[in-house]
Amino acid sequence: MASRQTLSESDRRVVAGWAADCAERVLAAFEAEAPADGRPRDAIGRARAFARGELSAAEEIRRRFVAGRAASQAGTPVAAAAARSAAQAAAVAHMGAHALGAAAYAAQAAALERPDRPGALHDEVRWQIDHLSDEARTALRRLPALGEDSAGPLGPGLLSSGQLATVIRAIQADLADPQRRAPSV
Repeated sequence: MASRQTLSESDRRVVAGWAADCAERVLAAFEAEAPADGRPRDAIGRARAFARGELSAAEEIRRRFVAGRAASQAGTPVAAAAARSAAQAAAVAHMGAHALGAAAYAAQAAALERPDRPGALHDEVRWQIDHLSDEARTALRRLPALGEDSAGPLGPGLLSSGQLATVIRAIQADLADPQRRAPSV
């Protein structure tokens, strides 16, 4: 039985574009540190190509870890978070829940990039929520709540604690009740 975190291929294509948008907003933080390393930019491009139906899920599943290796080689936490966001966006082809990981790492990178602005995390999450299409909202609502499923990105692991979990919970809370209009991050 497939995990609820996988989503259908059509849903993954819908949320891949949003995940790429989230990751692209913080890409400059990685490129400022490593301008010659194109792996995160390539991962975002592949996520967009997957969203457009130009790449197959099988092709992307094989290449989903490339940008993650860039994150492990980053010299600063902000660059690492930006590269992880791109890696998560590329991994949406494999499992839709990675879209929330892309958003969470992008928000983390935005907050790290602007430590003098306490509202940077909130502002980034607000942007992410405001830029969800109706189709992406519908697809992301199909995901289990963070921590509800024992396997996959939304199970126990890096996304289920700390700031990343706070971001994902805020997005999922908005998806459940869009009238809230203010994420609690």
